[in-house]
Parts: sequence; C-alpha cells; structure tokens
Amino acid sequence: MNIHSSPVLTPAETALVEAFAERISELPGDADIALTRDNAVERLKAGLPTRRIEAWHYTDLRRLLATVPAFDPAAKPEAPRALIEGSSVLRVANGEALPPPVIEGVEIVPFGALLTAGDARAAMAPVDRDDAIGAINAAFAADGFGLTIEDNAAIEAPIELQNLQAGGQVHARFPVTVGAGAKATVIERQTGSGAALVSSVSSLDLGEGAEILWIIVQEQAETATHLGQFNATLGKDAKLTLFIMNAGGKLVRQEVRVDAAGEGSDFQLRGVNLLGGETHCDVTMVLDHSAPHTTSTEIIRNVATDRAHGVFQGQIRVAQIAQKTDARMACNTLLLSDDSEFSTKPELEIFADDVACGHGATVTEIDRDHLFYLMARGVDEKQARGLLIKAFLAEIVEELEDEALVAALEDKLDQWFATHG
Repeated sequence: MNIHSSPVLTPAETALVEAFAERISELPGDADIALTRDNAVERLKAGLPTRRIEAWHYTDLRRLLATVPAFDPAAKPEAPRALIEGSSVLRVANGEALPPPVIEGVEIVPFGALLTAGDARAAMAPVDRDDAIGAINAAFAADGFGLTIEDNAAIEAPIELQNLQAGGQVHARFPVTVGAGAKATVIERQTGSGAALVSSVSSLDLGEGAEILWIIVQEQAETATHLGQFNATLGKDAKLTLFIMNAGGKLVRQEVRVDAAGEGSDFQLRGVNLLGGETHCDVTMVLDHSAPHTTSTEIIRNVATDRAHGVFQGQIRVAQIAQKTDARMACNTLLLSDDSEFSTKPELEIFADDVACGHGATVTEIDRDHLFYLMARGVDEKQARGLLIKAFLAEIVEELEDEALVAALEDKLDQWFATHG
C-alpha cells in the first residue's frame, strides 16, 4: 500500500488557499471559469515552485514569497499621469476596472464582463503545470480589460493600461486581439505604493500583417511582489516589438512567452532591468519559432547595485518546420557593487537545419579609465557614473525612435539613478 502525504504548506501558500476560500463567492465567471479557478487552486495546494523546477531554478518562489497580504477592498491607489501626454488611459485600480475612454477602432470590454458572459477571450487556464503565475492569476483575477483592435486600424495615440495598487492583493488580466494589418502602441504600467502581491497576465493575438509596439513599465513599491506574464502569438508577417523596463519591486518575476507562428513574423525584445536595494528580479522568456522565415532579436541590459539579484533566462526553440529562422539573443550586465549579482541562462533548442541562431552574455563593472576621463574634465564622480550608466542603457531605449516615448523612459532612468546612484 502506498501512502501519499499532502505537502506542508508555507504561510504564503496557506494564505493564498485561504484567500481563495474567502473570495470564491465574489469572483465572476460561469461554470467553466469556476472549474478553472478550482483547478488553479489545486495546483497552489501542491506547493509553489522551488529551484528544483528548471524554469524556477534561480527564483525559488516557495522560499522567496515569505508572506501574502490580505485583500484590502478599501485601498485607494493614486492614479499617475500617462507616461506620454495624449495617451488613452485605461485604469484597473485595486483589481477593479474603471470606466474606459472611447477609442475609435478599438472595442474595450472590462474583463469581469467577459468572465460573466462566458466570452472565449476570458480563457484563463495556466500554460503548464509549472505555471505558478498563471495559476495564481487564474484563481483570483476578477477584472482588467479585453481589447479588440479592428482590421487595418491605425491607432495614433498610445493605449495605456494602468494596473494600480495601494497594498493587499491585486490580480488583473488583459487579453488583446489585433486585427489584420492593424497598428498600435500599447503601454502597460504596473505601479503602486503598498506592500502588495500583484499578478498580471497580458495575452496578445496578432493577425496577419499586424504591427504592435508593447511597452511594459514595472515600478512597484520596494515592498511589493510583482508576478507578470506576457503571452503573444504572431500571425503571418506580423511584427511585435516588446520593451520591458523593471525599476521597482522587491520580488519580481516577468515571464515572456511568444510563438512566432506565422511565416514571415518578427519578434523584437528589448529589456532594461534597474535593480537596487535587495530586489530579486527574474525575466524569463520562452520563444517558439514555429514557422519558416521568422526572425527575432532579444537584447537585455541590466544594472545591479546594493544587494540586488537579477536573472535572465532566455530559451529559443526552433521547430523542424521553421527553416530560414534568424534568431539572436544577448544579455549585458553592469554590476555596481560587490554584493550585487546577476544570473544569465541562454538556451537554444534547434530542430531545423537551415537557420542562423546565436546568443551571448557579458558581465562587467564601470570602466575606471572612462570614469577617470570624465572626472579629469571636471565632472564629479556621481555625475560621471550616471553618464556612463545612462550611455550603457540609452542605446536600446533610443531604438524606439518615438521621441516622446524615449524621453519618458530616459526620465525613468534618471529617477532610478537619483535614488540608487
């Protein structure tokens, strides 16, 4: 006879399970959604991922997530100004979608309404058995926004999705469908001021020839845990440029899962991780090239100081059918203190025989000769360090070309350096 004992849950795991039991009656959705939520919680009862799971080797979530705050329905997050003036702003405050503006060419539906209506866009099942972020979000997400951009629509003003918190738990979801030939810029802001647990899942489906620039700016409080996931499927000749800036949070895991499923599709990822204090920040990417003649380039730049620890895991998988794939990946890190760390794990899994794929990684400190050169010309040490760090990062920020967007992101760099430089 085999006896299987249930795992002893940590305080954080216990808090998640108990929170679900308390809130289940308040969560929207039909019978299928309820079953998805129940299955997600069963995964949580089996325990959060540890470093024994390969995808979580550098981020032992079971150990690092020490506590989980209770839901705080009275929390009132402060709404920031739009990153770029003139943007159409959609806000989710404390897990509740606020009335959205009207955007010509875009259908906007609160995610809670999609859940209630049983809309297919409300599908919430985790990606796989190790998908802890998907499980947490599927269990608790009650609102957000679902967007559908019409075929051939050219949305001039950026669409800014703000997920705001002021402590407690906040869980939101943003499914976005982009029609054939459509073009738009979407800015995803993850920000707040409290000791919070935030999960956010964004899903993007690009039609044939669609072109999207998606910006993620994560600037949570230094006491917050942020668990983010971005999923995208690219149709034929579609182009997705994803820019990620992490500049806050105590425990951060940002997952990127992209399938270049259409022939001729192109994926570009640029990332900036600004890590200070005792931040642990993990960016993990899985990119599938599933069709011929697809291209991708991923460039990640990291700055770590104090006792911060950063992680970049990048896996590129090229299917046998995906001949003529061109995939490149690079991760470059600048360490500013003896106690800061950065772990990099690039992977290539190639089953096609006619491809051009490569990856590289570097870790360095500020060049003392460069620092001396600036100081010898009257620049004080802090300002000189700031100039060198900004030059290291600005190269990929400026690739965005949009002057207003570049200026806004460079302002975020200046704000971070003013605190951690």
